[in-house]
Amino acid sequence: MIRGKAWVYGDDVDTDVIIPGPYLRTKDLKQLACHAMEGLDPEFAKRVLPGDVIVAGSNFGCGSSREQAPLALREAGVACVVARSFARIFYRNAINVGLAVVEADVECQEGDEVEVDLARGTVTVGEKTFMGTRLPDFLLEILQDGGLVAHRRREKEGAL
Repeated sequence: MIRGKAWVYGDDVDTDVIIPGPYLRTKDLKQLACHAMEGLDPEFAKRVLPGDVIVAGSNFGCGSSREQAPLALREAGVACVVARSFARIFYRNAINVGLAVVEADVECQEGDEVEVDLARGTVTVGEKTFMGTRLPDFLLEILQDGGLVAHRRREKEGAL
């Protein structure tokens, strides 16, 4: 179960605003986190708290296939991104780096308390529960292990 404050954005949030191009060369994850959402919300990285949830419209993560976009959000403290729909590459990159994603059409206001149940695919805001698309078990396992690399390591260790 994920519980956090909602950060609300609209449609077509692209990877260029999630993590602007000048920061793509760094391998320092803290540096990426400091610039998360800078192209759309310059105060985001200073105000986001661990466990917070981004709630967005359609086509979240469109644009380039940069893996740094979900990494920046994860490192900034975002626990989950809930969107009406995702760009497919962002969606899979997010899971691969251990950032939870749920497709659901959620209505809420900035700052609302949001609860996400990944196992059920539901998002609750106040008294309203929104049904989203439940992640398949194999993707839930990858997220629970902290991303694809950690998941593969765990699989390899289990096989020995």
